[in-house]
Amino acid sequence: MKIIDFRFRPNTAAVLNGIQNSKMFKGLCETIDFSKMKPQTVPEVVADLDRYNIELAVITGRDCEMTYGSKSNNDSVIEFVKEFPNKFIGFIGLDPHKGMRAINELKASVADLGMRGAAVDPYLAQIYANDAKYYPIYSKCCELDIPIIFTTGPATLVPNAIIDHVAPRYIDFVARDFPELKIIISHGGYPWVNEAITVAQRNRNVYIDLSEYEFSPMAEAYVEAANTMIGDKILYASAHPFVDFRIALKNYEKLTFNPDVRQKIMYDNAARLLGLRPAAAPARPDASHVQDLVSEIVREVMTRLGR
Repeated sequence: MKIIDFRFRPNTAAVLNGIQNSKMFKGLCETIDFSKMKPQTVPEVVADLDRYNIELAVITGRDCEMTYGSKSNNDSVIEFVKEFPNKFIGFIGLDPHKGMRAINELKASVADLGMRGAAVDPYLAQIYANDAKYYPIYSKCCELDIPIIFTTGPATLVPNAIIDHVAPRYIDFVARDFPELKIIISHGGYPWVNEAITVAQRNRNVYIDLSEYEFSPMAEAYVEAANTMIGDKILYASAHPFVDFRIALKNYEKLTFNPDVRQKIMYDNAARLLGLRPAAAPARPDASHVQDLVSEIVREVMTRLGR
């Protein structure tokens, strides 16, 4: 089965060092012993992805400079895409507190640098997803016809982060205000499992990736919802390197998705969202079939008339 990973971070030395030494994630990294992650070169990463049938991997930038003083990692995302454009799809990270600077960066990254989406972190911006500072970003994404990823989740041990800022109920406001905006709730909106499911179910433009929380308490509801309600709205994502993508793949083998739903989650939903596969058009009968059908109807009518 071909796979699209919707949340992948190449584990190069620069990426691992940047995460481990960041003001935001240092505490979390110490808790999960992040130092055990072994760095690879980008060609080595790509070779591993090929080995496991990962056709494409979405990598996201992050910009929270105005709240945490950390320089964005957008340049590295751009370099990954530039070096391996057939393997990586880049989403530019945006800081809403930068105003028009963020909008200009978004426009340039899509028009000139090959980026295919945007990414925001409300808990790092320390504002709600429906804050007015975000709305120019959403409007520009609609104009550019690109999706946007919202990083949600518990923000474990992130200094000054407020978990309520990423509750899916606030993304619901955004989905209703911007029905053309293609929204991905990353990390399942956990711990608001049922709330995230409902927001995806009630809005045509909202998708969910479950990365990191597939086996957390209450997470069984994601699988039930996929099999019964929102099989077209869930995306596979590994959250590599926080979760090694090989382990993530094995975990997904354990999840009891229906076979048709599994195909959608692992590839089809992402392909459709990214515009990689046109929607299948209804089959149209050819001219000869239409003529045969008309002839059959005429014969039936004539028979009933006794002619």
